[in-house]
Amino acid sequence: MSVFTHLVAQLGRLLEPVLAESATAAAIVLFTVLVRLALHPLSRAAFRGATPVAGCLPVLLQLPVFFVMYRAFSSAEVGGAANELLGHRLFAAPLGARWTEALGDGGLFGAQGLVFLGLFAAIGVVAAWSAVRGRRAAANAPVPAPVLPAALAGKGGAAQAVVSPEQVEAMRKLGGVLPLLSFGTLVTAAVVPLAAGLYLLTTTAWSVAERAWLQHRKDRAGEGVRSSL
Repeated sequence: MSVFTHLVAQLGRLLEPVLAESATAAAIVLFTVLVRLALHPLSRAAFRGATPVAGCLPVLLQLPVFFVMYRAFSSAEVGGAANELLGHRLFAAPLGARWTEALGDGGLFGAQGLVFLGLFAAIGVVAAWSAVRGRRAAANAPVPAPVLPAALAGKGGAAQAVVSPEQVEAMRKLGGVLPLLSFGTLVTAAVVPLAAGLYLLTTTAWSVAERAWLQHRKDRAGEGVRSSL
């Protein structure tokens, strides 16, 4: 954790001449972007459906980063020394503060409360964007052709489809509901330190934008193939 603290502190010092007290908050965003850039090849492989493991790895590899972020802004000491990150702020709110603490210091619309409300609003916008795109993708998903068991298909006999219309409809409904889970990020952001909430906002926004970009590239490649035929 001390390595992470040192890295974020150094990034904050580089940004401090421009962003003053909010430099460390910007360093957290920059650090999150660097992590997601490193994981982009795995995310791209997961989007293409390369392997089931590829789809899980980007999420699993982010969990230790989130845990370290949480601990770094929850501990008063790091490596036996005072935690220098706890003294930094995002506007009026300390990066180690939680929403409940902000409510006790000025109320919902106090200086700190407004910072958290801005964070929640940004996460809500990202979650809504994810939900809209997810439902649209589920509605436009092609219906797979009926698949016969290999033993019966080889004999040319009639058999019941493995993928029934009811199953396809259920998969489409599930695809429309899953994006709504992004709103669960709001609940998490309300109970973790502000710094961890910033990490959640940045990585969630990256995930939605990354998927939209990959889908756009896939659609353009498909149009290119169709136009060449």
